[in-house]
Amino acid sequence: MFTLASSSFFDIQAWLAGLLTGLGLFAAVGAQSAFILRQGLMRAHLPSVLLVCALADAVVIFASALGLRALDQQAPWLMTVLGWGGAAFLAVYAWRSARRAMRPSDGLAPAAQVAHTRRGAVLGALAFTLLNPHFWLDMALVGALAHNFGSASLAFAGGAVCASILWLLILGGGARLAAPLLRDARTWRVLDGGIAVVMAGMAVRLLLRVA
Repeated sequence: MFTLASSSFFDIQAWLAGLLTGLGLFAAVGAQSAFILRQGLMRAHLPSVLLVCALADAVVIFASALGLRALDQQAPWLMTVLGWGGAAFLAVYAWRSARRAMRPSDGLAPAAQVAHTRRGAVLGALAFTLLNPHFWLDMALVGALAHNFGSASLAFAGGAVCASILWLLILGGGARLAAPLLRDARTWRVLDGGIAVVMAGMAVRLLLRVA
């Protein structure tokens, strides 16, 4: 039976892979990013928003990593299916990122409204996070990739959590400085190019593991 004691928290290679994968998945144009950027620009309860988003990401990332590891003991064939599915998803993600890098968009469009109350900001952060289908797809993929690292799965998950926190701090803490940069299509062109390389590499790693 898998236990926390059997998992390595200090595998640097797994942690770095989790960090790069997390940045590739989380650092993307989306509703949550726009909401955080807007709250940061207006300085409207930004610490509460960042805390809620970071906690939600961390809980679901570690739950996904631990849950899929336990599930493998009950249905090993399912992890093979998830491996092939994850590799296909990553390949498509890499292709779409590469296409965006070659044909950049207009950058990050800010959210239409700002939540001016703390309650509204917290509820908005939860809604933009937990009601976003891409969030759950990303977290399921992180769990599947974490399983690929065996006993170092929690180190991979820890790297993904660090990527989440880093991206949130970039969006929120540096909103006023980063907003013009994030609205520049050239920034996203470079970012998407890097994401394409990371995602393609992880797809190949998964294929080699399940093939």
